[in-house]
Amino acid sequence: MQGRLSAWLVKHGVIHRSLGFDYQGIETLQIKPADWHSIAVILYVYGYNYLRSQCAYDVAPGGLLASVYHLTRIEYGVDQPEEVCIKVFTPRRDPRIPSVFWVWKSVDFQERESYDMLGIYYNNHPRLKRILMPESWIGWPLRKDYIAPNFYEIQDAH
Repeated sequence: MQGRLSAWLVKHGVIHRSLGFDYQGIETLQIKPADWHSIAVILYVYGYNYLRSQCAYDVAPGGLLASVYHLTRIEYGVDQPEEVCIKVFTPRRDPRIPSVFWVWKSVDFQERESYDMLGIYYNNHPRLKRILMPESWIGWPLRKDYIAPNFYEIQDAH
């Protein structure tokens, strides 16, 4: 089933894939990494002026990584704002997705956390560096194939 935004994108020749609706009725779309920045600008101009959240997850051990964006169309006088969920999948070997920092500034720390925990590199992000883990940390702790370092016993020994 195609939602209102997906129908509008098809009408205007914007390449995407509809993933249906979540349990709250929010339309979910899949966008290719190469198309994400231009489609983000289109969505902003269309009225999705608020990035509610961005997160990322590891789809499967050795599989794809996903960056997820929840966008809201805030308008005066509208009680139920229109929402959409965008998923951008990227290969684990070279996980690169264009940053949308220059479209929605609120994504700054959220993309940094996704980089820090999963190693997704957000191209053109102005300050992409670790935010939770020390700069010296090796690896990406939220990947399903991550092997935790064996130094915790030494830290707790005293």
